[in-house]
Formats: sequence, C-alpha cells, structure tokens
Amino acid sequence: MSQDTLDLMLVDPLPLLGRRVSLRHRMGSRDGRPLYSDAVGVLERDGERWVVHTRRGPVRVDPERVRAVREVPPARPRRAPLAAIVEVERACARAWPPQVVEPLGDWLLRAAGGFTLRANSALVIGDPGMPVPDALDRAVAFADRYGIVARATVPQATPWEAPLERAGWVPGGTPDGGEQGGAVSVQVAPLRGLLGAPVTGGVTLDAEPAPEWWPLVGAPGATAVHRAVLAGPGVGFGVARVDGAVVGAVRAAVADGWLHLARLAICPAHRRRGLGRALTLAAARWAAERGAHSAMLQMLPHNTAAGRLYAGLGFTEHHTYRIWTP
Repeated sequence: MSQDTLDLMLVDPLPLLGRRVSLRHRMGSRDGRPLYSDAVGVLERDGERWVVHTRRGPVRVDPERVRAVREVPPARPRRAPLAAIVEVERACARAWPPQVVEPLGDWLLRAAGGFTLRANSALVIGDPGMPVPDALDRAVAFADRYGIVARATVPQATPWEAPLERAGWVPGGTPDGGEQGGAVSVQVAPLRGLLGAPVTGGVTLDAEPAPEWWPLVGAPGATAVHRAVLAGPGVGFGVARVDGAVVGAVRAAVADGWLHLARLAICPAHRRRGLGRALTLAAARWAAERGAHSAMLQMLPHNTAAGRLYAGLGFTEHHTYRIWTP
C-alpha cells in the first residue's frame, strides 16, 4: 500500500458514516503476527460496533480492532440476466396491482385511473406474441379505452428497448402520482441481512391501514383507485408512532417470495431519527414470516437520502427501467 493511500486513511470511522468505505480491522494473530482483513461496503454503526455492509453481508467490527478506514468509489453495478429481470419485474407487478390488467403474450397492459406510472403502463418484458408495432397499437388502444396516457415500462439495457425506438416511442414519462420520468433504479437485498438488527419501538405492520397512513403514502382521501392499488390482499401497512401520533409509513407486500417495499415516508419533523430504517426492518420481519426470501424496491436515483438508507441496509441495484411514450 502506497504512502499516498495511507495518508487518505483515517483511524476514526465516524466521519465516513453512510459512505462506501474500505475498513481494515484486526482479525487475530498467527505465529505471533497480527492478521488483518479489509471489509468494503457502506459504513453504519450498530450500538458500540461498526458495521460494513459488504456484498456478502454485514461485517461487524469492535472499535478497538479498527486499524484504518478510507472512502472508496461506488461499486460498479452488475448487469442482471434477462431471466432475473423478468422475475423481479413480474414480482413487482404482482405486488403493485392495477385495477385492470390484460396479458398480451409476455407483456402486461395495466390501468388504474392514472394513479402511478407503474399501474398505468404496459410492462414490456419478453415476447408479446405478435409483431411489436402491432402490440404497441394494442397498448395504445387499451390506454384509450381506460382513459389513461399510453406508456410502456421497459428495463434498460435489454433487447426490449430497440423495437420501441424503431416504432417511434421515446423514453421519459411525465410526473405522475409521485413518480417521474427518467430511469428508475430497482434495488434488491437478501432478506436474511435485514433480520438481525433490532427494531425500534413504536413501529408496527398492521393488517388494516390507519387513517393517517393514507396521506403519508401520497393517497389522501383513500379513493377506490388508491385502495385498489395500495390495499390489496396480503399487504402490510407499516406505521411509526411517536407519542401516539403516526409520523411514518411504509407499504409492504409479498409476491413470489419477494418483499416489495414502497411509499416509505416520514414526517419532516421526525426525520433523521432512524424511523425509516425501523420501518424497513419491521417490514422485513413481517415478510419473512410470510415466506419471503428477498426484498426489492423501486427508487429514483436522485433520492440520495433514500439511497443512503437502503445502501446501509445492504440493497444494491439489480437493474433500471424507463417509461416510454409514443
């Protein structure tokens, strides 16, 4: 290791909390010589110990064993196989049900009164069972029939994008129900990595949503459309309470062995107190009891606060998708 690298290292990890680091720590000794290891990942604190969330899971280190720590660049995303993208996208679709869904070969045509892009776009994965221009015409006719804008959700860097481009469709949807055009990051994590940490008191997953849950998740009024998408069977309605008042919320659903996390929201006056983390961990335990093995969520990349939270919990990017329009 060069002197320049050593000069960039710290002994106190505290200034690098929430960042991706390489943390060198003593493992023990052999033949009278100390043994060291480097843990690379997002740095967090768990009580008195430091936690580095590596690709293989969390590494917990006692403070007296830390020898050096330095910030390192973000990990290069791994491109998921097409079969894995299909699996995750189908699970996402089942966990976020539209009012109307119509299969078109491997595609899904979806409508829900315009509430959220995910529930009001054609999911373009696989073969529609007909030439793509004809399938897109069917998608436009479906959208017209249900009074929504014609859109298609298409994973990036897949062979499903080029046929849409040749047909004259373009990426970049419009703001809709809290979602925006541009790339959306699909993040995943093994559920076992979320089950060891304690959950803060005041956080519960309920079978029925509290009245205060609806406005926090962006559905004031709880209309029939909101209920169709957000309150289907098997959904867990997470709330965080402080002094009896609901100040945080999350939606959890299990589909095909996946926990789908969505609509995590904390009242501004109560942010930076660990409530988002506590809600996520409570949802993980709830999902594990229902047979889930992994967790997933969809996130806008510019949401840096959410990115730090989920990276600290071991989530990594699986793939991205964009919304396309004619």
